[in-house]
Amino acid sequence: MIIMAVDLGKARTGIAICDKLEMLSSPLTQISEYNRERLLEKISNLAKEKKAELIVVGLPKNMDGSEGDSAKGAREFAEKLAEMSGINVDMQDERGTTITAHNYLNFTDTRGKKRKNVVDTVAATIILEDYLNKRKNKGLFI
Repeated sequence: MIIMAVDLGKARTGIAICDKLEMLSSPLTQISEYNRERLLEKISNLAKEKKAELIVVGLPKNMDGSEGDSAKGAREFAEKLAEMSGINVDMQDERGTTITAHNYLNFTDTRGKKRKNVVDTVAATIILEDYLNKRKNKGLFI
């Protein structure tokens, strides 16, 4: 199944996608958009273009596992995305993904403007990898 992941941000949103066999997740793009309606439309169109069968939106839980305003906003965004795209949307805990993405970028010595341009897509890729691992552990893949 082709699954697309979304790392939702206020200004920049990272997008990642996996192959049909759910073996490899890859960064796809970063969307710079402040307007939520336009962002929903862009993600919906991209999902249809890439033939995504499922969309996973990162759920920004607090470190103690509770959900605050950001998580509520992500859930509302996911509901609207499902309505607009006609594609099922699931949520994936994204705690620590941005920190992990920065660590990966430190390892590859990616700095400055280039780092800013890719950190959100790397975070989306980590969200997708975590989601794929969860599916495999539950026996839900293929």
